[in-house]
Amino acid sequence: MTEVPYISAAELERLLDYPSLVDALAAGFAADWTVPVRHHYSIPIRGEPDQTLLLMPAWEAGQAIGMKLATITPGNGPRGLPAVNAVYLLVDGPTGQPRALIEGATLTVRRTAAASALAARYLARGDATRMLMVGAGALSQPLIEAHRSQRPIERVQLWARDAAKRDAKAKELAALGLPVEPVADLEQSARDADLISCATLSTGPLIRGAWLKPGAHLDLVGAFTPEMRESDDAAVSRASLFCDTRAGALKEGGDLVIPLKAGLITEQAIKAELADLARGRHKGRVSADEVTLFKSVGTAIEDFAAARLAMQRRQSP
Repeated sequence: MTEVPYISAAELERLLDYPSLVDALAAGFAADWTVPVRHHYSIPIRGEPDQTLLLMPAWEAGQAIGMKLATITPGNGPRGLPAVNAVYLLVDGPTGQPRALIEGATLTVRRTAAASALAARYLARGDATRMLMVGAGALSQPLIEAHRSQRPIERVQLWARDAAKRDAKAKELAALGLPVEPVADLEQSARDADLISCATLSTGPLIRGAWLKPGAHLDLVGAFTPEMRESDDAAVSRASLFCDTRAGALKEGGDLVIPLKAGLITEQAIKAELADLARGRHKGRVSADEVTLFKSVGTAIEDFAAARLAMQRRQSP
């Protein structure tokens, strides 16, 4: 058997430009792929929080099979190591032979940002020029770049609880040519923004519904457990609600799970998921003044689409 190629983080950044990746995700959500429920396994580690093993399979029968294997190790913080590590295995469908092993953290970050940008293609106003990025972590740069690939963003403001981290990230992004301005007043920046993207570990609301101007689009990427949230009840009650997958968002995303349990919304309040938008079953935004909210929790569709695009690009002459 021939040696299985490894696609590194640096290669992924070169192969997965956002316009192409957003298009690949759109095609993936419109395709008839099989995506089983992700598998979670808790692994006890003496003297520290449990580790989580996460398996995310997907396949197109007779064409390709993919599997992401990720570990979430909360105890890595004191070790100076990232909590999340991942690798992706892409397999040839007809033969079952491995085709590529792919660095998983970069794949995940880029496909996550691209999914939000795909949603914004349908949900953000076409003339959105002002973006507020809430959070200065690993997803801030990808989300800014991905959204700018789909909308004419001219001004980006960056807010984070940690002012030093915010300023350092803004300086880093400015050096890369991204027009980012650090801000301290979250409310005022949110009131001015056409598009707000949140990627934080917040357990309580950051963005208030009263702050959202007519026509605003709210992109919620953090708050990945049922107990976490980045928006308040007013934002959820006021906005037209969308998500990447209903199955995931209504189980794992606190921004929807919490108001659902409180009886403020019903499952029918979710107007569409990304597959509905990509297949034309729902048009997305219906008016210039509509406030839209997109909740992302991630799905194996996104990893599979990104991995296949990377492999196709790598094999192209």
